[in-house]
Amino acid sequence: MDEGSVPVAEDPGRRRRVHGMLKLYYGLNEEGKAPEQPESLDPCDINGPHFDPELYLNKLRRECSLTELMDQETCMVRQIRSLDSDMQTLVYENYNKFISATDTIRKMKNDFKKMEDEMDCLSANMAAITEFSARISGTLQDQHAQITKLSGVHTLLRKLQFLFELPARLNKCLELQAYAQAVNTHRRARCVLQQYSHLPSFKGIQDDCHAIMDKLAQELRQKFRDGGSSAKDLSECVELLLQLDEPAEELCDKFLSHARSRLESDLQGLEAEIRPYPSTATKDASAHGLSSATAPGSPTDGSPKNSSLPSPASNTDILEFIDRGCNEFVSSLCLVITSYQELFINHAQKGELASKNIPQMANGKLHAFVDDLAARYFMLVERRIQEEKGVGDNSLLVRALDRFHRRLQAVAKLLPGSAVPNKGTEIVIRAATERVKQYLSALQSFYMDSLTDVRQALATPRLSVAGTSVAGPASGRDAPTSLPELLSSLSASILNQIKSVLASVHLFTAKDITFSNKPYFKGEFCSQGVRESLVVSFIKFVCQSSRQFCETAGDKGGSTPPALLLLLSRLCLDYETSTISYILTLTDEQFLVQHHSPVTPVTTLCAEAREAAQKLLNHYVKVQGLIISQMLRKSVETRDWVNTIEPRNVRAVMKRVVEDTTSIDVQVGLLYEEGVRKAHSSDSSKRTFSVYSSSRQQARYAASYTPSAPMDTNLLSNIHKLFSERIDIFSSVEFNKVSVMTGIIKISLKTFLECVRLRTFGRYGLQQIQVDCHYLQMYLWRFVSDENLVHFLLDEIVGSAAHRCLDPAPMEQSVIEVICERG
Repeated sequence: MDEGSVPVAEDPGRRRRVHGMLKLYYGLNEEGKAPEQPESLDPCDINGPHFDPELYLNKLRRECSLTELMDQETCMVRQIRSLDSDMQTLVYENYNKFISATDTIRKMKNDFKKMEDEMDCLSANMAAITEFSARISGTLQDQHAQITKLSGVHTLLRKLQFLFELPARLNKCLELQAYAQAVNTHRRARCVLQQYSHLPSFKGIQDDCHAIMDKLAQELRQKFRDGGSSAKDLSECVELLLQLDEPAEELCDKFLSHARSRLESDLQGLEAEIRPYPSTATKDASAHGLSSATAPGSPTDGSPKNSSLPSPASNTDILEFIDRGCNEFVSSLCLVITSYQELFINHAQKGELASKNIPQMANGKLHAFVDDLAARYFMLVERRIQEEKGVGDNSLLVRALDRFHRRLQAVAKLLPGSAVPNKGTEIVIRAATERVKQYLSALQSFYMDSLTDVRQALATPRLSVAGTSVAGPASGRDAPTSLPELLSSLSASILNQIKSVLASVHLFTAKDITFSNKPYFKGEFCSQGVRESLVVSFIKFVCQSSRQFCETAGDKGGSTPPALLLLLSRLCLDYETSTISYILTLTDEQFLVQHHSPVTPVTTLCAEAREAAQKLLNHYVKVQGLIISQMLRKSVETRDWVNTIEPRNVRAVMKRVVEDTTSIDVQVGLLYEEGVRKAHSSDSSKRTFSVYSSSRQQARYAASYTPSAPMDTNLLSNIHKLFSERIDIFSSVEFNKVSVMTGIIKISLKTFLECVRLRTFGRYGLQQIQVDCHYLQMYLWRFVSDENLVHFLLDEIVGSAAHRCLDPAPMEQSVIEVICERG
């Protein structure tokens, strides 16, 4: 037996515990059955069936102490009390249930007794009814056939009465405009009249009904043509006409014809706002968009140039035009589609109409009708979009296109499968593409106008560099602008204009624009439209237009100022080093360009820009070299070198050559770094140094410059050339000042050398050449990368003059130095 206690409160847990103890006491499981366990044969097992109290007490006395016996007694008493209490509780609970069951059984006895009385009453009533029914059937059995015949005659008479009253009923419905009731009434009698039309009386009724129904059909057609009724009335009108065997195709055509007249009036109103205009009015419209606001002589104006010119062909802007088209034409078209579908497509057909397949026929006509009118509407929209030539404010066009695209989605919902929304999207795509082309053209015009302003700034007033004019010191006080400032302003204005254009074009991909989520505007428009067709094309245009300045060279470089060539070469070099990467990175980040299709890599554009910069710089060297060469050539060709007087000073042209070379050096130094020079010799800066009459060569000149030894002179000159490095006169220059000046000086001195070789000199002519070359050597060695190059070319000039001299008598070195120092 388990140890337990008797709690005062009764709860489900206590009841389960009590039941468990009782089941344990009686040896039952949860289902109330005795568990299948082997019986215990131990006589000392207090829960077993063979329990022997005497043996159990003897065992306890032998094995337990007095304290343990007292505890065992206490425990057993407690368990006995607990079981007694539980037994008493169960008796009380079962007693209540027994009382409740007794009351229920007593109540059921009373209810069943009452029900038996009612059933007896019902059975008696049914028996009486059966008896009465049998009596009536027996009484009327003889007259049943006669009554049935009379009932059939009565029904026939009622039908005949209905037929004879049918014309009057139809006229009454026609007067009351109860068209639906008239059609239904006629339909009920139509088959009978048709069946008995061979009888004169029925034939007359049928003719009268046909006349009345023709009049009713005429009124329904007139009501249908007026179209002023509500949608419900029109739907009822169409249904009644179809029930009157009106051809469905003809009804569809009439409805669409009436709707076409209203929609065409809307299209005519739109077309009235688009009028042809003379081409001279807008010939330069796109150019005005960005470049018209540029101030003369100031290429540094980098603010966006917004065109304020209105569209020449219309008094309303593009947004108002699209709004009118959407509110009038598109809204009316949607109403027509909705009404038509309710009348002919969505309306449930019944009876014979269901077999005619009217919705399929009506849907085909509707698609053709919508496509035809939408094509005309799209043509007007495209014509109006083409008038938007100004590229100042792009938001108006984008908002108009967004509204146009948004309203066409209503047509897509009303008419699934229609090509109208796709064609509208194509118009938006073409408009965006054309807009990008206009922006590219405007950027190109802006760039060319900026170059024109730079040329004006270089020409008048003359550009000054560090207080000294490029063309001469007399004009430096009039020009406050320097080449670096012009370059910085030009580069900044172009970059700002590109940013402004990108911001305007970015409106096409804004999140609040409905068509921006189209695949084209997420992919191809960003990569091919903006990046390639706009940004990359403009960068290529800058490079190509810059290279064109190198293709118009005359004797003095054509009409292009040399300073402009130098500035453009530096601009292209800056584009190669940083600007191109910055612009393309900005474009990719702003438009989230995904390079699914092939795009021009940055390296290709940088290489093209570097090539343009190299070509421009080479051309600048050539032009400047030819300008100095022209002075030297004229100075040699216009002088009589045989009969000249003894030299007393340096010729003015040599001073001019040094001055111009110095100005060019300062000019180039403003835009390019110094560059690397070879180490100078220790006597490079000494004015007394001369390579033309050194102590070793002076004796050679004195001994060889005689008529008796011409072959020896040639031999010495040729041997000297064999051990000298070959000089490439027109080689490409590097992007630094020293390389540029070296190229210019090489061209100038080479021209001087070739001119000297074509002249004949007297004694004093040779001495004048010696003086001039010494003067040039005193200054020109500072500008070149290798002073030996200047030494070699000047040696060649003096040697050629000595070879062409009739009386070669060189001037003393000390005298040359005195003359040059005095000059």
